[in-house]
Amino acid sequence: MQTVNIHEAKTHLSRLVDRAAKGESFIIAKAGKPMVKVTPIEEAPQKAIQRIGFMEGEFTVPDDFDTMFQEEIEAMFYGDEENDAQASR
Repeated sequence: MQTVNIHEAKTHLSRLVDRAAKGESFIIAKAGKPMVKVTPIEEAPQKAIQRIGFMEGEFTVPDDFDTMFQEEIEAMFYGDEENDAQASR
């Protein structure tokens, strides 16, 4: 592990931080005496998001899914002939 004096750390802080972020720890010393250890922050592993298939087996899709309630919907849009005939009486 590399040891750098405080003056060098101040002069090359950006470079040292970049190296630490890549996983290389180092020690900052003052007058040859180790003062602090700089290490990268370890991020918590992120759980992979699975969206496709997450409800597999939880429900079934009816065979007539594409035409479900077709007659009722057409009646709402185009009018119901039986109800129209009764309404006109």
